[in-house]
Amino acid sequence: MLEQFRDSILRYILIALGIVIGALSLTVFLQPLDIAPAGVAGASTLLNEVLGTPIGLMIFVLNVPIQLLGYAMLPNGARVILRSVVIILIFSVVIDNLGPLVPAGGISDERMLNALFGGITGGIGVGLVYRAGATFGGTSTLALILQRRFGFPMSTTFLCTDTLIIIAAGLVYGWEGALYAAVALFTAGLATDYVLEGPSVIRTAMIITDKPDEISQRILDNLQRGATSWTIKGEYTGIERTMLYVTVARSQVRDLKDEVSQVDPSAFVVIGMGHAAYGAGFRRVKRMRM
Repeated sequence: MLEQFRDSILRYILIALGIVIGALSLTVFLQPLDIAPAGVAGASTLLNEVLGTPIGLMIFVLNVPIQLLGYAMLPNGARVILRSVVIILIFSVVIDNLGPLVPAGGISDERMLNALFGGITGGIGVGLVYRAGATFGGTSTLALILQRRFGFPMSTTFLCTDTLIIIAAGLVYGWEGALYAAVALFTAGLATDYVLEGPSVIRTAMIITDKPDEISQRILDNLQRGATSWTIKGEYTGIERTMLYVTVARSQVRDLKDEVSQVDPSAFVVIGMGHAAYGAGFRRVKRMRM
């Protein structure tokens, strides 16, 4: 019970931080320098430029039909949409109240800096809300509907909507503005992935060798890492050999290569990147309760 309460508090803290950081991204970096963010926020920013409508208010208004559609078409739509509606409402209010507090020209007149930092902070805000098991609504809800009902990949929906925003930004702000919008969108995607997946702190290795037992033992003794093995056959030579699969910390890659080369200098080694490992020897698998 206590752990569930703690998880709930952590979730709401992440959502609150995500909302504030996302609002700061838009009001401090992007909107003052005529750079459109992604999704409904981007459309609202463009409408603010053309019609003078409040950005936060338009984010809420444009989300209404999307959320109603989600309520009607998604399984457990009420539960999914309710949390998004609350986040959208708070996000909209924060944006419209932050705007008057921000200098009219932003904190820098360098558009590239604003595009980069706007994308980074916006991506962090979105990532924090996603980690809490919620979304900012808008195109996220639309992508979820298309995925659940029609099998469209969510990435395809985001690509289409982001492309439309970039084209619209070109028409409103000029094509240079569209390029800055693309930079902000790309940077935001990287920042979101980083928040969701974390830094690439582990490495995976596939080792094809004739001395699997000796290499496995050295890895276990000197690196305190286990190995998984299976027999493979080279299609060109037809020779059967053993392949080891090992997961190590990034700092252990050099030691791993040294251990392999000392036992079998002719071994074939492929090093891959990973973001996180869970289980024995690494982080414990933990699920945030919803």
